[in-house]
Amino acid sequence: MCQLLGMNCNTPTDIVFSFEGFRRRGGLTAEHADGWGIAFFEDAGCRLFLDYLPSSSSPVADLVRSYPIKSKNVISHIRKATQGVINLANTHPFQRELWGKYWIFAHNGNLTELAKLEPSRFQPVGNTDSEQAFCWLLDQLAQQFSVMPSRIELHQALSRIAAQLAQHGCCNFLLSNGETLWAHCSTALHYIVRQAPFTVAHLSDMDLTVDFSNETRPNDRVAVIATQPLTDNETWTAMQPGELLMFVDGEIQKT
Repeated sequence: MCQLLGMNCNTPTDIVFSFEGFRRRGGLTAEHADGWGIAFFEDAGCRLFLDYLPSSSSPVADLVRSYPIKSKNVISHIRKATQGVINLANTHPFQRELWGKYWIFAHNGNLTELAKLEPSRFQPVGNTDSEQAFCWLLDQLAQQFSVMPSRIELHQALSRIAAQLAQHGCCNFLLSNGETLWAHCSTALHYIVRQAPFTVAHLSDMDLTVDFSNETRPNDRVAVIATQPLTDNETWTAMQPGELLMFVDGEIQKT
């Protein structure tokens, strides 16, 4: 299956360290070689980079690695295709607008017999189950709320929607509107929250170490979510099947 990576912070932060390990899973340390993408929220805007080449050898990934974009919410995906051909239209993350905000979605899993979207204004461009699920999710939200609701109301609605999607198969996903990042687990998602006192981290996919105490300020807080832990000397928390977590400013919000 695919691999997911997300970051949610209380201050704009670059994801270069995590991405350097993550991108190697796209055809080097793992077999997810059917394209990749990454989205960075910046205020009301969003930078989206996509490539149908493996992330481990993609020139676009080299650009992202050498360009330390700082963001409070990042979603990345490396693909192992289960439905849909290998092209840009089928490459995650996917982006749509709702209530005057960009929404970004990336999915790991395989969904079958999804509900039809007629006559929704959210229509897939490609032919993946993931993009169809994203469009259906946004359609459900748009039907329930004419304007953007509170985070708690959104979380409650997304919990119901995620449970419905999970009835159709494996549904690990990351979703963000630039203010909040939601993570839903069907089979495998892990997270870590880094905050003071910061320590040294070592990537599991390559021999690279960083001392976060030299790279951060005392009040910084960074949550990283990944399909499988990215470091081998830190304690990551495994999410439970069916669990939906809401991250704001680098910490899990109570619901």
